Amino acid sequence: MKSSFLKSYGFSLSLLAAMLAGSALGLTFGERVQVIKPLGDIFLNLLFTVVVPMVFFSISSAVAGMSDTRRLGKILGVMIALFVATGIISSLLMVAGVMIFHPAQGLTIQLSAGNNGDGMGVADRIVRAFTVSDFGELFSRKNMLALIVIALIVGLAASTVEKKGQAFRDWLASGNEVMMKVIGYVMLYAPIGLGAYFAYLTGVFGSELLGTYGRVVLLYYPLALFYFFAGFSVYAWLAAGSAGLRAFWQNIIPVSLTAWGTGSSVATIPVNLDAAKRIGTPEDIREVVIPIGATIHMDGSCMSAILKTAVLFSVFGMPFEGAATIAIAIGIALLSGTVMSGIPGGGFLGEMLIVTLYGLPPEALPVAAMIGTLVDPPATMVNATGDNVVSMMVARVLGGKDWLKKSV
Repeated sequence: MKSSFLKSYGFSLSLLAAMLAGSALGLTFGERVQVIKPLGDIFLNLLFTVVVPMVFFSISSAVAGMSDTRRLGKILGVMIALFVATGIISSLLMVAGVMIFHPAQGLTIQLSAGNNGDGMGVADRIVRAFTVSDFGELFSRKNMLALIVIALIVGLAASTVEKKGQAFRDWLASGNEVMMKVIGYVMLYAPIGLGAYFAYLTGVFGSELLGTYGRVVLLYYPLALFYFFAGFSVYAWLAAGSAGLRAFWQNIIPVSLTAWGTGSSVATIPVNLDAAKRIGTPEDIREVVIPIGATIHMDGSCMSAILKTAVLFSVFGMPFEGAATIAIAIGIALLSGTVMSGIPGGGFLGEMLIVTLYGLPPEALPVAAMIGTLVDPPATMVNATGDNVVSMMVARVLGGKDWLKKSV
């Protein structure tokens, strides 16, 4: 029994211990703890280095291995529907929260001119998000959506070439296996890297949580944790009953801690894919849903967008009430979640979208940006882990109620 428990939760416990030790160091030494931040940077850099080839091989090999390309269409269709559904649910949770606990009450903010962006129109942003002008630009995590598009096309082409494409499909499958092994090696360093990062975050930014934005933090953190524990438990149970619930929580803690510590959904993709494999999510589903979800599925960011909107409405004397206002806010939250780039600081585009669509002055941007910074750790955790549980629900829709038993 003891060995079984350690096998299931040993790595998660080691990460939790590292997180607590790092937080204790941060609280004890304050900003002086920045001296160990490079240890955390090494971990983050290793994850970012491996994520580009990982995403390419995982998506392209999964699509190339599909004998029935119609299944890809089904996976994508169910995935998008669930992304939207969970985004609406998380947004409604935050709407209820801001109605009960007004986050801007007593909030004092010094308004200053914000960054208006680079002047690009909506159409230009869409082009830049989904395509690049040079092949070499695909090898940057800043162009993840473009990389995903190319990986889907390459995989689809490889699956339709038949016999002449067999060697190429084998290479994609082999590359995927190698990258998964690389992830395993990188994760051996995770306790040290995450411990150092938590020490840095606690030591440098801990005091800010007690400042004028305290009510924002007091609202967002508990609601995000409630959605993480209660909401995802419900999703996992709907996906595969008690067995799915057990498998999810046995494997999701390393994912959640990595997302919290790194502040990046993209950096969490390798760990997330490994967890989905351990859970038993079918390969073609997990290797399509999780990488795509890291760039366009953001339940935590939807919650953050509703909170930012409510605060901005209060600051600028606008009533945040009425069905129409709430519906528009949820729609904007879904849009702002979709445009997130999945990298640290990527929420700026979402914040700019909120300010622009509501016609607020540029001074509103730094207000939203500060909120985004403070809630980023739990938001990223919800974003990343949400991709995993959605992949389980996609498997439930496509594979029936016994899909998990079949995968064992």
